[in-house]
Amino acid sequence: MLSASVTIDPAFVVGPVRPRTFGSFVEHLGRSVYTGLHDPGHPTADADGFRGDVVELTRELGVSTVRYPGGNFVSGYRWEDGIGPVEQRPRRLDLAWHSTDPNLVGVDEFMRWCARAGVEPMMAVNLGTRGVQEALDLLEYCNVPGGTEWSDLRRANGAQDPYRITMWCLGNEMDGPWQIGHKTAYEYGRLAAETARAMRMVDPDLELVVCGSSGSQIPTFGEWEHTVLTEAYEHVDHISAHAYYWEEDGDLASFLASAVDMDHFVDSVAATADAVRAAGKHTKRIHVSFDEWNVWYQKRAESRPPSGDDWPVAPVLLEDRYNVADAVVVGNLLISLLRHTDRVHAASLAQLVNVIAPIMTEPGGRSWRQTTFHPFALTARHAAGDVLRLAVDAPVQETAKFGPVPVLDAVATHDAETGSVVILAVNRSLTDDVALDVDLRGFPGLRVVEALTLSNPDHTWSATADDATSVLPRPNTTAKVSDDRAHVDLPPVSWSMIRLERI
Repeated sequence: MLSASVTIDPAFVVGPVRPRTFGSFVEHLGRSVYTGLHDPGHPTADADGFRGDVVELTRELGVSTVRYPGGNFVSGYRWEDGIGPVEQRPRRLDLAWHSTDPNLVGVDEFMRWCARAGVEPMMAVNLGTRGVQEALDLLEYCNVPGGTEWSDLRRANGAQDPYRITMWCLGNEMDGPWQIGHKTAYEYGRLAAETARAMRMVDPDLELVVCGSSGSQIPTFGEWEHTVLTEAYEHVDHISAHAYYWEEDGDLASFLASAVDMDHFVDSVAATADAVRAAGKHTKRIHVSFDEWNVWYQKRAESRPPSGDDWPVAPVLLEDRYNVADAVVVGNLLISLLRHTDRVHAASLAQLVNVIAPIMTEPGGRSWRQTTFHPFALTARHAAGDVLRLAVDAPVQETAKFGPVPVLDAVATHDAETGSVVILAVNRSLTDDVALDVDLRGFPGLRVVEALTLSNPDHTWSATADDATSVLPRPNTTAKVSDDRAHVDLPPVSWSMIRLERI
């Protein structure tokens, strides 16, 4: 058994736990919307055709915001196609995913779904094939009370009150050659600045997200952020970051250390933004919206869209089935996001239903929780108050991608009102238990009220519709507090949550 130690002190605050850290993402891609969110024939469907079981699971997951409608899809999307009488809406080719969009779900339906699910919408505008005017039209439709063409049309479509959407994404992944309307950093930076300036003329209190890099391995990473922010700094509030991770060629050790790359990503983007801030003599600070992140096995067959003359509606795409190791990595990525709560002000797990998602559905049938559902739901439920900066001492494990990496990674939150402390930890070791000791002298009188660990001797074990409970987090009976020190044993390839409260 390996030994590791963590010291926690209430004075070392990184920043508050931000509700928007627990956002998600719904794109018109595969079965995310159709048979995922929207399934009119389902026994739990409401008047709009939305599945009630998915709404309940979304609430249980603890999702705070949902980014919509893309993703790559948004770069060719005409939002007007999704409003008005459903029977009159056109069917359109979706070039991003070689599919057909029937436009049965659009802005108004999505906003009603958000209200039912209790989530904040995060709307993306098309800056691939469209521009400033179309973004202004959508903003007018959504946020202006009435008295104009688009706002009155919204009212005629049944929404008397404006939606008052606060957070808007200025396009999607415009650095990627795969993107419809892909642009250079300068071209996109100018367009984003012009769009943002015009949108603020309608509503100066919007929060605007400019596109950052689609991954830290993109050749233009860093340079892209610098150029875009040089053009748009004064007009935006956040810059996006996107990252996906998967186990390659059986290299589990590197996969378990994926949060090392996320740490590097956030630190690099923040440093670049601060460099532009200093050079431009700006007063405000740009923060990071990590609005796409997850485990995604991009080389699997289900990640490749159809081709040729076949343009199906809601094909099976990107439907990864997640195992225990995947869930441990998702839990570790959440640790990284919380650790950077001073700079990461929003994040979106991509995606919510069926498409690389914690929730799976059968058309007209069952829904169930994937392994990745559990670390997200428990973190969203229990992380509260302030994120604390930890001193961690742990042995290292060699990885092919990242070199020596500590086998233990952890973060803690402290709720000053209740006095409770939550410790989130992962054991990245492939073979060894870790005996973790936590110095709690800064928090006298705490006791363990709950300790859960997600692990399995077979880390490839996945949840299915018939056996979704086999990988639930289980009580960790080794967790205890003695003499202001907490102790817990963490099995290999595991994620744990330890909640402590005052006696």
